[in-house]
Amino acid sequence: MKKLRKSKSLILKILSALMLACSLIAVCEVTNHNPSTQTVQAAKLSKRERNAKNWIAQRESGGNYHARNGACYGKFQLNIGYLHGDYSKKNQNKTADRYVKNRYGSWVNAKKFWQSHHWY
Repeated sequence: MKKLRKSKSLILKILSALMLACSLIAVCEVTNHNPSTQTVQAAKLSKRERNAKNWIAQRESGGNYHARNGACYGKFQLNIGYLHGDYSKKNQNKTADRYVKNRYGSWVNAKKFWQSHHWY
């Protein structure tokens, strides 16, 4: 019985380590973007894109750059791994722009997704 408990404990530790490794790989895949891809700067966003970005921020955090919900942080409730320890407003905006561009193509598309799934 004692060996069985040790085996279960070891299996749980291995599974936890594998899950952590997979989540780190996923974070790296999202944050390692093609250097030739330019991040969309807020100043370059159309009024429609800015409105969609602000709409999402209001639903995610009420516009609060310090909001926290589990592993998500900031105005856009990004996974903290995406921010690489830099929680500044500038980095949150830059990272959110990159995330949205890579995943949805635009803030307008991200808003449409949010409206049907209640997350983005």
